Amino acid sequence: MIVTTCRPRRPFLVVLSLALAALPLLPQSFYGSIVGTVTDSTGAAIGSAEVMLVNSGTSERRSAQADSSGNYQFVNLVPGRYRIDIAQSGFKRLTRAGIVVEVQSTVRIDAALQVGDMAQVVEVKADSPMLQTETSSLGHAVQARAVLEMPLNGRNVLNLVALAPGVIPNGQSQGNPTMTSNSAWGNYQIGGGIANQSAALLDGAPLNTGYNNAVQLVPTQDAIQEFRVQTNSVTAEFGRFGGGVVNLTSKSGTNQFHGSGYEFLRNRVLNGNTFFNKRSGVARPAFTQNQFGANAGGPAIRDKTFFFFSYEGFRLRQGNSVLRSVPAQELRDGNFSNWRTASGAMIPIYDPMTTCGVSSNSACGNGQSVLRQPFPGNVIPPSRFDRVAKSLSGIWALPNLPGKPSPVLITSRGTPARAERAARSTPASTRT
Repeated sequence: MIVTTCRPRRPFLVVLSLALAALPLLPQSFYGSIVGTVTDSTGAAIGSAEVMLVNSGTSERRSAQADSSGNYQFVNLVPGRYRIDIAQSGFKRLTRAGIVVEVQSTVRIDAALQVGDMAQVVEVKADSPMLQTETSSLGHAVQARAVLEMPLNGRNVLNLVALAPGVIPNGQSQGNPTMTSNSAWGNYQIGGGIANQSAALLDGAPLNTGYNNAVQLVPTQDAIQEFRVQTNSVTAEFGRFGGGVVNLTSKSGTNQFHGSGYEFLRNRVLNGNTFFNKRSGVARPAFTQNQFGANAGGPAIRDKTFFFFSYEGFRLRQGNSVLRSVPAQELRDGNFSNWRTASGAMIPIYDPMTTCGVSSNSACGNGQSVLRQPFPGNVIPPSRFDRVAKSLSGIWALPNLPGKPSPVLITSRGTPARAERAARSTPASTRT
């Protein structure tokens, strides 16, 4: 039955609008999964086995039951370290810890239970490497240790994309993120694709713009847990890219409080001067770079809700050598007698107050509409100097190199820059 009304009530429209606004967005996934099969010592499947999964950092627990074929799975797992407990009547309990789930990865953990009492526990401390057998996608995971400890120019975490096979950096992509344009941040060729056309995501949210696919955000190095660079056979959930996928995941808090602070200083003490500065007798330009920050994470409610916060500041004072034409002292005095063309002819400086037909000057003749007289000797008298020009002439530096038609000044000037980058995480997990 369909019921229609001609005059819907306004509260109903408000509720409907809020309901539509509350629909969840479905970004690409950065979660991992754990799958496996439970068997006995002969390889026969054990159905209905109880499988418990525990996050080692947050104590979050999930449970599942193996099906009739002995298969189980846990999906939508935040990257981290986990422990699995498997129990079945008539068999010893099996425990395996230290299972590392990486971003966008599926880990297979098969378990062979031994006949015995459930009170007996078999703890697996060493096992065969956990291979990626559940997907044909080719990729490379850059783990937390590499993200934190690798030396980076300006702490640009996207530089670590170059660690993956099949990635070629281009342009200014390896530079400091605060001193280059956003078109350089994603300027990598991945898997033979076009540079700056790969997809970049942070916790499943896209970082690319719709106009030119440029990356619009570089997270702080300390805020990133790990990331995966997928170079080929990418799954169908990703789109709008022509190369590869860079999938980053941020850190989250755990049951332990963790924090750190840092400052990195670079200056010109060990820097050499440039060739042209040294040739012209100009001192080394100013250069002082400060990069500092802090981060903290921990439990807001133990075993339930967690927080993580990261902040980074950037300060740079850098001098750049510039070439500028500046007036020589004789020009500042109004003397243009040596102001000549390449052939040696004097370039006359006309007195605008002598223009015919202006003010009380006589009318122009001989068919000419404009006729002026040059300053005698091509020298402008001080009484005719503009007050603004007189003030500026005391600010301009004197030339230190020859040049035509005017001498040239080479000098260094400071270019201050500053930037702040902050990142925070919403509660990592909530369990009731």
